[in-house]
Amino acid sequence: MRKMIVTAIILLTVQGIALAQGKTDRRGWGYVVGGAGASAGDFSKGFFSVAGGGEGMVKGGFGLGSEIGYLGAFRSGGNGVALFSGGPSYHFNRNSKLVPFVTGGYSAAFLSGASHGGHFGGGVQYWMKEHVGLRFEFRDHIFSSDSPHLYQFRVGLSFR
Repeated sequence: MRKMIVTAIILLTVQGIALAQGKTDRRGWGYVVGGAGASAGDFSKGFFSVAGGGEGMVKGGFGLGSEIGYLGAFRSGGNGVALFSGGPSYHFNRNSKLVPFVTGGYSAAFLSGASHGGHFGGGVQYWMKEHVGLRFEFRDHIFSSDSPHLYQFRVGLSFR
């Protein structure tokens, strides 16, 4: 638990430094997303998700990011979980309006306890204006070899 907290603090610090850059600097941004998904093996049990986070560029197209979010069932009767994700990303052609990216790394789900795993995915950001963009993303969370994958399709706004 202590390692996870230290990692979260480091990622959020890097993100904060990157977001404090000047107006024409493209070294960092924040985002908010929402979406829907399902778990592998039982697509009848769908869920919704909301999240917010940020990414900071380290070198070239490589960056570090972190986010915190919530997953809840569409149908009542189930508890939702808080999700933390952090890790590296790579952004292709990042000086254009359309910026594809891939991401992966550590994930943790919290309810009454914690479950640790990983995530991977990718998507595209379309910068409509200098400071506002649309974000489209697919993400898959995996928590153990015997648990189902949690597939998410997400749409949101990026801002810098």
